[in-house]
Amino acid sequence: MAFDFEKLKEDIVSAGKEVGDFAKGATDIARIKINIRTKEDFLQKQYAELGKAYYACVESGEEMHAEACMDSIREVKAEIKRLNEELMDAQGSTVCENCGAKQAAGTNYCQNCGAPLQ
Repeated sequence: MAFDFEKLKEDIVSAGKEVGDFAKGATDIARIKINIRTKEDFLQKQYAELGKAYYACVESGEEMHAEACMDSIREVKAEIKRLNEELMDAQGSTVCENCGAKQAAGTNYCQNCGAPLQ
């Protein structure tokens, strides 16, 4: 029996592609998590600024104008939600067939309606 070098070559190329795909997936997940953490840190700073502005207004008796700060908070919260959905997709999330809610990979029961997941 002769050794099949072509088969060995195909197996090595295939394994290399799988490792590359796995590394890319892990890199994407890490990038998304860093973006989420950065946005959450910014959100906490926005809350602190809002609190300082409120305190200053109450102390001085002035009227509070926080629309710009509130808009910024709303935008950051929406971006965090979007990034969390992107993270779930990157991690292989599933969708509940009963209610349509997105579930984290490896979840056995829907966290929204309690239906068993396949």
